[in-house]
Amino acid sequence: MRKTRITPEHFGDVYRQFNASISKYDCGRKCAPLNGGQPVCCTTGHAIPVVHKSEYQLLKSRTDLWYDYKPNDATSRKIVKELPRNSCAIECKGAAFCERDNRTIACRAFPFFPYYNKQGEMLGLSVYWTFEDRCWMIYRLDLAEPAFVKEMAAAFEKIFAFDPEELENMKSHSASARRVHSRWNRPIPIIGRDDGKLYKVMPRTHELRPAKPSDFKAQGAYKSEAAYKRAVKEAGGTLGPEPKGGYLAP
Repeated sequence: MRKTRITPEHFGDVYRQFNASISKYDCGRKCAPLNGGQPVCCTTGHAIPVVHKSEYQLLKSRTDLWYDYKPNDATSRKIVKELPRNSCAIECKGAAFCERDNRTIACRAFPFFPYYNKQGEMLGLSVYWTFEDRCWMIYRLDLAEPAFVKEMAAAFEKIFAFDPEELENMKSHSASARRVHSRWNRPIPIIGRDDGKLYKVMPRTHELRPAKPSDFKAQGAYKSEAAYKRAVKEAGGTLGPEPKGGYLAP
């Protein structure tokens, strides 16, 4: 396999290119009441940011926001131990100190990853299914901004051009998505990279079909407004005002 070294300068280019917000709504306001007031994606108890060492080198030259992540249990130690040699786990000072221009690629993209079909074609963006019980955005893919979808797809293609191994890793992750959703007998959600429309990959035939939000059933606290309010109460959180149009899918 061709190996090309990706540099901090390459990541700097990607950062400048990939700045669009996922949605006009602040999705962190939905999950924060269930997570001690902090967005799920901004706490290492749920999501440990993993970066290429060249990306970390870039960040350290720009800010003091990030520092080495220290595993604190068996699960996190296993995650760090199994990282590729060119990657590392890091942690930031927290959501309250976020510097938008110094977010990692992982932060900018969460909860999405570029989905590749069996033929090696990027169809668009799918979601990390392991977070479906914690991330509200997974159930409101219709709210993803077209600019975000296009910028993320282009950003990852630029990264893959300089890091072919990472492309293979993403193709492997897409194959894992097919296996998992096949066992669940549930379609894989996809946001089309070119048109930003919602699609679904059928788990056994791999056919790509148009979809609507109701094709992807919400889980846990997000399955209904009543379930959400109950979960917030149980978590000791505080409900904030909802944006116009609401948070939850009809």
